[in-house]
Amino acid sequence: MSYFSQSGFSVRLEWGSAAIRQLAPQADCIVVVDVMSFSTCVSIAVDCGATVYPYPWRDETAQRYAEERGAQVASSRRRFAGGYSLSPSSLMGVPAGLRLVLPSPNGSACAYHARDLGKAVYCASFRNLGATAAACGRHRTVLVVPCGERWSDDDSLRPCFEDYLCAGGIVSRLARSDASPEARAAALAYDGFAAQRGATLGACGSAVELSERGFAGDVALCLDEDVTGAACRLEGDRFVAETTA
Repeated sequence: MSYFSQSGFSVRLEWGSAAIRQLAPQADCIVVVDVMSFSTCVSIAVDCGATVYPYPWRDETAQRYAEERGAQVASSRRRFAGGYSLSPSSLMGVPAGLRLVLPSPNGSACAYHARDLGKAVYCASFRNLGATAAACGRHRTVLVVPCGERWSDDDSLRPCFEDYLCAGGIVSRLARSDASPEARAAALAYDGFAAQRGATLGACGSAVELSERGFAGDVALCLDEDVTGAACRLEGDRFVAETTA
C-alpha cells in the first residue's frame, strides 16, 4: 500500500471508496466530490439552511436512520415531481431547518465512511469550489476524492469526467507546489479547459445521460461554478454550511 499512498505530498487524489479505506486515515482533510449529483444537492440544501445526513444504503434502513435523527429521507432516485430526491432541482428553496437523509452509493457513501476517522471532511461541487478550497487550505494534508459513478451491469467504479475536473479545480485552487502527480494531473485538466470548461462538461457522458433522461436543468445546476461562498463541512454525522470569508 505504501507505494500508492502519495505520502510524500500535501495534496493527494484517489478515486472512490478505496481512497477512503486506503488513503484517508493518513490525511488531515478529506474532500468528497460527487458532482452529479450528491455534492451539488448538499450544497444547494445547506445554502437554504437545511442539514444533510449522508447515508450509503438505499434500503429500508435509511428510514430508520432518518427517524433516529428526526429527519426525512430523500429519494435515492431522481424524480420529475414530488418530494426531495437526488435531483438538485428538487432541493431548490427547501425550508431552513429541514433535516434530510440523502442516500447515495457514491458521494454519500464516501462521506459516511469518512466520518469516524477524526478528520475534517468536506463535500465539494462546482458550486462551492472556491469556498471548499479556502476551507481545506488550512489543513496540512488534503486528500481529494472524486467518487465516480457505477456501471449498471456489474456495479464497478466508473471514473467520471465531471468529478475528475472538479477535483482538479480543488487542487488548482489550493495552488501547492507539492501536490502529488495524480493530483497535479487533475489540476492540469481543470486549468487546461479554461473557457471551454462549461461546454466540455455539458458534453460529457454523465451530462448527456441526465439530459436525455429529461434532467437538463439538473445538469445546469451541477455545472454552475462558484455561485456560493459556503463550504459544506461534515459535523458529526451531518453536513452544515461553513463560510470562509
